[in-house]
Amino acid sequence: MLAAIGMEAFAERARRELIATGGTARTRSPETRDQLTPQEEQIARLARDGLTNPEIGAQLFLSARTVEWHLAKIFTKLGIGSRRELQVALVQREQDARSV
Repeated sequence: MLAAIGMEAFAERARRELIATGGTARTRSPETRDQLTPQEEQIARLARDGLTNPEIGAQLFLSARTVEWHLAKIFTKLGIGSRRELQVALVQREQDARSV
């Protein structure tokens, strides 16, 4: 779509990033509803590491408001209410994934 509207540089960047991540669109189902998306995981790790919403946004080319929106979704999915709880929730999530 980006190439079609004359934004070849952005299209090339998006193509490179998709190739680099090896990511694909995940299947949406009731079983995957509480799983974090790759972007949510990245935002959660950065927030856990103490970065502010503007700092996270600057790294990921997002607005601070978009980061805030993602964090609200992350907190809901992880069943937590604040950044302070991220460390424990992410460690627990990794342990659960290993035991499956």
